[in-house]
Order: sequence, then C-alpha cells, then structure tokens
Amino acid sequence: AEPFFQRSVRITADLSGDPDLERLRLQSLTGLAGCLRVQGRYRDAEPLFERALALAEAAFGPEDLEVSTVLNDWAIVYKYSGRFDRAEALYRRALAIIEKALGPEHVEVATIYHNLGGLEHSRGRYAAGEPHARRSVEIRAKALGPDHPDVAADVAALAAILDALGKREEAEEMYRRALDVFETRLGQENYEVAVNLNNLAALHFSRGNSLLAEAFYWWALNVKEKMLGPNHPDVAMTLNNLAVLFKSQGKFDQAGPLFRRALTIFESFLDSDHPKVVTCRENFEDMVREQAQS
Repeated sequence: AEPFFQRSVRITADLSGDPDLERLRLQSLTGLAGCLRVQGRYRDAEPLFERALALAEAAFGPEDLEVSTVLNDWAIVYKYSGRFDRAEALYRRALAIIEKALGPEHVEVATIYHNLGGLEHSRGRYAAGEPHARRSVEIRAKALGPDHPDVAADVAALAAILDALGKREEAEEMYRRALDVFETRLGQENYEVAVNLNNLAALHFSRGNSLLAEAFYWWALNVKEKMLGPNHPDVAMTLNNLAVLFKSQGKFDQAGPLFRRALTIFESFLDSDHPKVVTCRENFEDMVREQAQS
C-alpha cells in the first residue's frame, strides 16, 4: 500500500480550496502516515501526522471531526514510541472534540477511552487505566452488542489491565470471551487473536503453567510474523516474553537468541530509553549473569 499512498500524496499536494479536494489531500497524508505506523516506522510517520493536523485545522477548523481523527492516530504513534504525555494530550483533545460533536455515548468516544486505557497500561499505571477501559466496553457494547469484534477488542484491553492488577480470574474470563469472538468472527490468523494469545500466555506464565504459556506464545508469534513480518516491534514483544519464559526455566540456549533478536528489532525502531528497549535489555543482561553463575 505504501507506494500508492506516496503517489497519492504527490498528486494531491497542490490541491486546495474545495473541501472535497482538501479532504482527499488529508486522507492521502493520513493514509501514508498510518501505513508507516502499522509497519512500526514511527519516526517516519510523525512528520506526516504533523502536516495532516495542520491541514485539517486550516481546512475544516480546530474542532472538526477530521481533526480528532488525526489527533487520535498521531497519539498512537506517540504511545508506541514512548512519549506518553504527548499521547495523552492528543487523546484528550480528540475526546473533547468527539464528545462535543457526537455526544458522550458514541462509539468513537469508546475508541478514545480504549486508547486512554491502553496508554495507562503502557505507562504501568494500571489502576488509572481501568476506568477508561471499562468505559470503552460499556459504551461500545451498548451500541454494537456484546459479540462485535470491536467490543471484544475493548474487553481484551480491559482484561490486560485487570491481569496487571492481579485480578486474574476476571481477566482470564475476559480473554477467553474475546478470543472466542475473534476466532469466530475474524478467523484464527488475525492480529487481535495474536494479541489475545500473547496476553493469555502471560497470564498462564504468572500462574506457573509454563507449558500452556509456551504454546500460546509460539502461536501468537506465528500469527504476528505472518501478519506483520518477522522484524516488527510487536513481534519483538512476544520474542522477549518467550525468552523470559525460557530464562525462568534455565533454558539459556533457547532464551539467548530470542532476546538478541528482540533487542535488535526494538533498537531498530525505538529510542534507546524506550521502556520496551530498556526492559528487553535488562532481561537479556539478567540472563547473561544467571548463565555465568550457573
């Protein structure tokens, strides 16, 4: 898709004046930026979102829904690149625009609450994220019904927060509920399935069920590599998790290559002080010390 978006950006670069042309120009910019974001190319996506926001504000006004869409998408880039305060500011501005235009019970409001909950999860502020995640489930389930894949995504995000808070029984029930919807509605080889499997693996690992955790991690890794390619930051996250599991079992020969591969991927996409880079590096260094002492 990227070459087509790039060509569209070039073609629409000089279009202006007519609202439909401005919208097409905006869609070209955000389409290219979103394509880069999905590939994990956050540094390349950021200036495109900056251009898109300036265009949306100038063409449609600072409180238009087009502006809120750009704000939300740009905030996702900041979240994944570890700039959490900037992400929150953009999310909250988007939320204010959407609530004013569409009302507090609209599904787009649920999307922002979902993202705010995910942001707090990334920060490690799980208790702060729980109300946002529960609000997203409440709004979207009321609008779309409990078996909609978007509702399942909200449920899975809430489950991850509950898991981190130690509410593991409720979390597991939600993971399995979401996984059932994803597999039924989207098929087994789907990104949402992979994310849920990774989280279920972590839950079982925390309970000491290493065999089941390992099976879920390998399954998640296989789906992610098919969906995203072998060198995506999201793939690296599961590689790190699987390596931690092997490290806990003293299987250093299996853990080492996974840590190295994960760290290489993370360092290619993220700054050296990003939490995922720091955590993976510390996990690998801990393993090296344990291996030396064994």
